[in-house]
Amino acid sequence: MLDGDTVEVLHDGKAERVRLAQIDCPEKGQPFGQAAKEYVLDLSALKIVTVKTETIDRYGRTVGEVFLPNGDNLNKLIVGSGYAWQYKRYSKDPAYADLEAKARDLRLGLWQDKAPIPPWDWRKGRR
Repeated sequence: MLDGDTVEVLHDGKAERVRLAQIDCPEKGQPFGQAAKEYVLDLSALKIVTVKTETIDRYGRTVGEVFLPNGDNLNKLIVGSGYAWQYKRYSKDPAYADLEAKARDLRLGLWQDKAPIPPWDWRKGRR
């Protein structure tokens, strides 16, 4: 587990990094970054998951949606629990927008913050 939106899975006996598609979690040093990571660990650590690959990114990581043993979509659970934004630059699925809006309305996770900074803006400020 690297952060909230990048996980490692064992595939054919080798560790493989999977960037969770369509979402962007707070970064490690950002408010709720550690909470997002812990949330994802609680849901997925040591579980047999299914990865539905969308693409391979420029860093060679698989980008996809991860499904838990009960069939739940991990990516959508993270957004719906308020630990990620829909990454609109790479996501056109309206379900993610709906989940984000509901989490914001209920002030879940990072939406407890008065003015949460999206990670793509936070990363720009760190460069």
